[in-house]
Amino acid sequence: MTTVSMTVNGKKVSADVAPNTLLVQFIRDNLRLTGTHVGCDTSQCGACTVHVNGDSVKSCTMLAAQAEGADVTTIEGLAKNGELHPMQAAFKENHGLQCGFCTPGMIMSAVDLVKRNPNPSEETIRTELEGNICRCTGYHNIVKSVKAAAENMGG
Repeated sequence: MTTVSMTVNGKKVSADVAPNTLLVQFIRDNLRLTGTHVGCDTSQCGACTVHVNGDSVKSCTMLAAQAEGADVTTIEGLAKNGELHPMQAAFKENHGLQCGFCTPGMIMSAVDLVKRNPNPSEETIRTELEGNICRCTGYHNIVKSVKAAAENMGG
């Protein structure tokens, strides 16, 4: 067993885990934060995307031990004081989801995108979100949601 310590959604956490424990397993199984989804187990779908030290990461490809001392944000950590993050609100207002399975990872990737590019074009949004698969929506309302959130986030 390996002791892993990090800050998740602003709270310091620590646990003993097997050395091969993936970050997504640590988040879901040890911390019981189930908004981060396991989709494909091959890093193709992006449903497991979280932020590690401010950058989006597919948590199914990172060991929990690699996040030692890191600041991790999951979908549960985006909302502040009971108010949705602008990206979460934009997905809700613009119907950027259907079944909702890909939504947490899509939102986490989109927040990182807008942080790096505050005024992304439709083409940039589509290109940047290629690593996140949605099997329901056809992406039109996802792109619309990201664009609306970017405007609300100051882009």
